[in-house]
Amino acid sequence: MEQMRIMLVDDEERFLETTQKLLQKKGIEATTATSGEKALEMLRSHRAHVVILDVKMPGMDGIATLKEIKRQFPMVEVIMLTGHATVESAIEGLKSGATDYLMKPADIGEIIDKAKDAFSRRQHIEEKIRVAQMRFVTKSPQEILKETR
Repeated sequence: MEQMRIMLVDDEERFLETTQKLLQKKGIEATTATSGEKALEMLRSHRAHVVILDVKMPGMDGIATLKEIKRQFPMVEVIMLTGHATVESAIEGLKSGATDYLMKPADIGEIIDKAKDAFSRRQHIEEKIRVAQMRFVTKSPQEILKETR
């Protein structure tokens, strides 16, 4: 079974360092990026299953980054993280493809639980894709019998 890999994206470096260390102590692989642009660049070479993404960042904000992640890497699950939570930003994030959102300061247990839920969702979707591909590749016994007549 594949192990979950998380990417943390936030302009607050202290948050990134602390959260990454806590995740690694729990046996979870975590990479970090300090901006939306850096996250997109890293996703091209560092496979991540779940991205924990800050809403408010200088330059490319969280919503713009989310939209670009979903465009380029549609299977990556994104959880929005904000210290400035508003109903509007949460709704906009969810409408744009985020799986969930967290409020800062987020407890490490809550981060892990939401990431595990998102990873599980991704695995379920991947399994559905595999089944659909197998059905396309393999023929049913009825189809084989029809061809031999």
